[in-house]
Amino acid sequence: MTTASLAVQSVWKSFGTESVLRGIDLDVNEHEVVVLIGASGSGKSTLLKCINGLEPVDAGRIMLDGDLDVTAFRTDLDAVRRRVGIVFQAYNLFPHMTVLDNVTLGQRKVLKRSSDEADDRARRLLARFGLEDKAGEYPDRLSGGQQQRVALVRAVAMSPEILLFDEITSALDPLLVGEVLDAVRELKEEGLTIVMATHEMGFAREAADRVCFLDQGVVLEAGAPDQVLVNPIEQRTREYLARFLG
Repeated sequence: MTTASLAVQSVWKSFGTESVLRGIDLDVNEHEVVVLIGASGSGKSTLLKCINGLEPVDAGRIMLDGDLDVTAFRTDLDAVRRRVGIVFQAYNLFPHMTVLDNVTLGQRKVLKRSSDEADDRARRLLARFGLEDKAGEYPDRLSGGQQQRVALVRAVAMSPEILLFDEITSALDPLLVGEVLDAVRELKEEGLTIVMATHEMGFAREAADRVCFLDQGVVLEAGAPDQVLVNPIEQRTREYLARFLG
């Protein structure tokens, strides 16, 4: 048995009177890529934010490697975010800072790396993702795909144990989606543990170890990509996939 890097146990989350997560259970093993699919409002983004500690849960527990309870009252959330990185569809780059400064800031301030160490790691990662010549540019001089790749590099530079991706291609021109998904493929090949919400079904079938279909705040169906995406059991899953694959 592989030790679970992440264990989501009976997690509930409401906003006002609306229950967005209704008893979510999800284990993610080390080096596994789990893709979350489901309609807007199904709870994917909220689940990712709860895992990262950006949203508190109303009930249930989220454990990292069995030793850090994200949901505990006195948990140091900075410690959580050093271990769990998250990238959103909005790139959230600092517009007044160069690409290099965007990538080194967290390393210096949070991880306390020296400027030379942070700079070296940033430049190596930028080169690996085809952004070596963009280190001195500001975000508004980059394409959407380039900005999203910088956001990926910034997250990877923090050496997280788990990376969360929240619809990272949904704001991109279709021509730019491929370059961002290629970057995610590289991270998968390195063995990073990834939980990714996406509408890119072709990518999910190719890259995921497991696909989870969320519907109205529950994991309605989960399994291997070929089972969930090609031969789903649940009628709601079939109806959802018909929009993309029909």
